[in-house]
Amino acid sequence: MHKRLKKFVVMLMVACIAFTCIGCKTTNGASGEKEQIRLMVWSSAEDQSKENGEWLQNSCERFAELHPEWDITFVYGVADSATAPAAVAQDPEASADVFFYANDNLPVLDNANAIAKIGGKYAEEIKATNSEALVDSLTMNGDIYGVPFGTNTWFMYYDKSVFSEEDIKNLDTMLEKGVVSFPLTNSWYTPAFYFGNGCTLFGDGTQEELGADFGGENAVEVTEYLVDLAKHPNFRVDQDGSGIAGIRDGSINAMFSGSWDAAAVKDALGDNMGVAALPTYTLNGEEKQMYSFAGSTAIGVNTATDHMVASVELAIYLSSAEAQMLHYELRDAIPCNTEIIDRPEFANNPVIKAQNDTFDRTSKLQPFVSKMNNFWVPMENMGKGLRNSSVTKDNAKEQTIAMNDAMNSDGI
Repeated sequence: MHKRLKKFVVMLMVACIAFTCIGCKTTNGASGEKEQIRLMVWSSAEDQSKENGEWLQNSCERFAELHPEWDITFVYGVADSATAPAAVAQDPEASADVFFYANDNLPVLDNANAIAKIGGKYAEEIKATNSEALVDSLTMNGDIYGVPFGTNTWFMYYDKSVFSEEDIKNLDTMLEKGVVSFPLTNSWYTPAFYFGNGCTLFGDGTQEELGADFGGENAVEVTEYLVDLAKHPNFRVDQDGSGIAGIRDGSINAMFSGSWDAAAVKDALGDNMGVAALPTYTLNGEEKQMYSFAGSTAIGVNTATDHMVASVELAIYLSSAEAQMLHYELRDAIPCNTEIIDRPEFANNPVIKAQNDTFDRTSKLQPFVSKMNNFWVPMENMGKGLRNSSVTKDNAKEQTIAMNDAMNSDGI
C-alpha cells in the first residue's frame, strides 16, 4: 500500500475509533482539551547545544507558551542548513516537519515536492519583516518557499589606520595606500569583477536557457584588468587562510570574507577594524561596482507534515524578532528581521551593517538553476590562471571565451 494511502487509512481508523468510543477524550478542542501534536524540528548541533544556550529548545518552548491551544511534543534532530535539504528531499515523510536550509537547495526540495509554499497572511508577514532582496532569495515562480532566517554573503574588512572612509570606496585607490588580499582562485568571489562590467548568469538568475554571459568584450576587459591586478605589488591572492594571517601580522591591510571571520579580525585589529560593503574598481577610466554572490538561510516546512498550520506558525516564530534576538544574544548570529536590525545594538554593529548593506546593495543572488553547477570549475580555473600568470593580456580574449564556453557546456 502506498505510504500516503496507508497513512490516510490509519488516520481514518483512529478517527472512527475516537468517534465510537464512549467516554474517550477528544483532542479537537470541543471539550476544552488541548490538541495534542508532535513536531519534529531539525537544526544545527550548535543551535541545540547546552554550551550555546540551547537556542532551538528555548525558542520552541516559548512558541508553545504562545500557543496554549496546542499541547506540543517537540522532537529535535541534528541536521544543519547544508545537510537537511538532501535528507528531506529523499524521504519527506520520514523527515522533520520544520527544518533549516540554504536557499541554493530550493530547487532540490521543490523537485521532490518536499517544501511547502508560504502564502496568505504568512507571506505578507514575511514581506513586512524582511528586505525585498531577502524575500527574492526564497521566491520561485512568484511563490515564497520558507521563512528567511539569515543572509550569506561576503564583504570587506580593512585596517582603519591605513585606509580612510574615502579610500575604501574604490579598490584601486586602496592599492595605492596599502596591501589588499582577495580570494582570486575562489569562484564564489572572482565573479564580483565580471558582474561589475555587466556580465550575467542565466539572465536574471532564473532563466536557465540564457546560459552564462561571461565571454563578451565586457568580460574580456575584466580579464585584462585582473591580469594587471594580480601583478600589482600591493595585491595578494588570499588562499589557505593567508588573508587572515596577514591581517594578524600586519602584512595585509584589507581582505574580503564574511561574518565567520569577524572575531578573528577583531582580535587582530581591535578598534582599527573597519567593515564595509564592496568597493568599486576602475576599469578603462570608469568606476565599476563589485558584486558578491548572495544567498540566504531559511526555515522550511515539509509538505508531508501532519500539522501544517502549527509548522508554518513555528517557522514564522523562529524567524521573529524575539527568536532572532535570542539567537544573537546566545550565538552572535546576525539577524535579518527588519523589526530589529535598526535597533542601536545592530545599527551600530559594523559587521551586521556591512553584511546587510552588501546583501541589499552590492550583491547578486546566486542562481538556483541546475546548470549553475557548470559555472564553478571554469571560474576557478580562470582565477588560477591569473594567479599563475598563464592568463595574460595577449591571450585574455581567448581564455575568456574558453571559460564562457566551458560554463555553457554540460561536459564540465
